[in-house]
Amino acid sequence: MNEIIFIVEESAEGGYEAKALGYSIFTEAEDMKTLKEAVKDAVLCHFDKEDTPKIIRLHLVKDELIAV
Repeated sequence: MNEIIFIVEESAEGGYEAKALGYSIFTEAEDMKTLKEAVKDAVLCHFDKEDTPKIIRLHLVKDELIAV
C-alpha cells in the first residue's frame, strides 16, 4: 500500500479528530502538530511493518455556515 487518507475535522470539544478512509483508525489531539504525530502512531500500530503505507494524507474538512 502506498497511501492512506484521513479526514480531519475540528472537534466540537476543541482540537481535531482524524478518521481513516476504509480502515478502523481514529485519533484526536488538541493541535495539528500533535494530531500529525498521533495519526502516524496510529497507522504504525494498525499495520504490520511490510504493509505500512508510505504516505499519510490528511484531508482537512472545515464546516462553515454563512447566513444570508
